[in-house]
Amino acid sequence: MILKRTSLSRRKVLRGAGATLALPLLEAMQVNSFSKTNENAKPPVRAGFFYIPNGVVQTAWHPKDTGPGYELSPTLEPIRPIKNDVTLFTKLDRIKVAGTDGHAQAGACWLSSAAPDELSPAGYPLKKTIDQIMAEHTGKETAFRSLELSCNPYEDNRESVYFDNISWYGHGHVARSLRDPKAVFNRLFGVKQHLESGSVLDLVMDDAKSLNHNLGRTDKGKLGEYMDSVRTVEQQIERVTKRQEDINKLKIAPPVKPWQAMTRDEFIQVMGDLMILAFRTDLTRVATIMSSPERWGSPLKVHGLFEKPVDHHGMTHGQGNQHVRSKLEALDHFHIQQFTSLVMKMKNIKEGEGTLLDNMMFTLGSGISDGSLHIYTDLPTLVAGRAGGAIEPGSHIKSPEGTPIANLWISMINAMGLKMESLGDSTGKLKIS
Repeated sequence: MILKRTSLSRRKVLRGAGATLALPLLEAMQVNSFSKTNENAKPPVRAGFFYIPNGVVQTAWHPKDTGPGYELSPTLEPIRPIKNDVTLFTKLDRIKVAGTDGHAQAGACWLSSAAPDELSPAGYPLKKTIDQIMAEHTGKETAFRSLELSCNPYEDNRESVYFDNISWYGHGHVARSLRDPKAVFNRLFGVKQHLESGSVLDLVMDDAKSLNHNLGRTDKGKLGEYMDSVRTVEQQIERVTKRQEDINKLKIAPPVKPWQAMTRDEFIQVMGDLMILAFRTDLTRVATIMSSPERWGSPLKVHGLFEKPVDHHGMTHGQGNQHVRSKLEALDHFHIQQFTSLVMKMKNIKEGEGTLLDNMMFTLGSGISDGSLHIYTDLPTLVAGRAGGAIEPGSHIKSPEGTPIANLWISMINAMGLKMESLGDSTGKLKIS
């Protein structure tokens, strides 16, 4: 007796009263989508960008040696569990336009690598950032072209839009980032009513049970794992909401939005979890996350690291003081920890013959290397994942002096399946495998 394998559309969603929930990439979908056209088709390549503001402490960032056997620097120590899944790039630069704000230019131009004649008089990009270049290509296959997220907890938006966004459709057209996890969740999963009326999983559970009955063992495991991850995000949001209600009852401060009550690590991780859910359901293949805005004078509380809120930007201008520099190094270390945590989550998600991470390019970086000197040389850059085989990770790749980071962007764009030979101030392609 030959059992017929269930075949599903990649567009298949779970439906319930007022809600839809996208599904992860299942084997049943791969049979339906890939075998008809290309027996050797692979899961899609995705690109994510994790931005850290104000540069890093350079002396604690750089390893002494290069190649696959390099020894991690103090700041990079958190990536040890994923070292073989990450490529460290050093000596990558970006052009700087004099007479413009260094931090605004750092954030707004990081992914555009715009040359001087491509900049407005204000020093901001006239051309698309690479995430949007990628999204134009991959967005034809997904529900959302791209996803822009920000872990900005501030309401006092004293800075312009250029400090708080890294994704641009073109000159004057910002791809504004979302910073309310609940709003992101509702956008991704099409919840038509407020979450207080019930969990989106509860709303689609009947459809999920019906689908599960017809799936193979592997797909049943994937579906269960995915449903658990959705529930985890729901619970994170619910816990923070309840915490906010308690804070409001104390009347110690004016009511604030739930996401403002999150600790820094909670905020970054819940946004990262939402990004990962969007990737594994193929709702989008391109996403950006800002861990916090550029410059910004408002004090930032980092749970478990600083007893009192600190001014990250202000501290960068006090690096001559060893005590201040130690605090900055601790903050750099924290950002690497958050990045590592998200990478490990991707690594633990099975996809095709490998993992989600195998089909990822997840980049950590900053548009400024030193927040005190406002320089754009030797930008901190880590890329996790294999991009479907286009990247061979695990090495420290040190480029010749004066190599534009745009050369890396070109190689990454090519890894997404786009034919592109130049971008901004690029001088060629960077070898990534």
